[in-house]
Amino acid sequence: MPTPLTIRAAQAADLPALVNIDPIARGALGRRQALNHAIAAHSCWLAEAEEVLGYGILDRSFFQQRFIPLLMVAEAARNHGVASALMLALEAQCADDKLFTSANESNAPMRRLLHKLSYRESGRIDNLDDGDPELVFMKRAALRAG
Repeated sequence: MPTPLTIRAAQAADLPALVNIDPIARGALGRRQALNHAIAAHSCWLAEAEEVLGYGILDRSFFQQRFIPLLMVAEAARNHGVASALMLALEAQCADDKLFTSANESNAPMRRLLHKLSYRESGRIDNLDDGDPELVFMKRAALRAG
């Protein structure tokens, strides 16, 4: 029988496992530092089943609104419900009426996930990544409860 998926707050000792599943963190000190900061701020949750399969961060970095700036799932664990489970767990941590997140226009898998989870497109930011606008999404508490 497969090991059930568990979502829990990340601890400092989890940092190497988070870096291991995140190709950007493996090569960028700034991403590792941001992960370390999110863990210390109790803003990072991870999904595991025998090993770490993904993580997500929930903070107030978007105009002091609740925001999910990063969701990462290990490549081998994609399309197995890990991202959905993480998003739902992050939603459960949010008591505010509005929850925001974003995805590059080119990130079709994330955009499909957000549509499936009833997030509504809320805006567009050009020039963060040349030629690939950042799309902002929002979900209200009433939709998260139901």
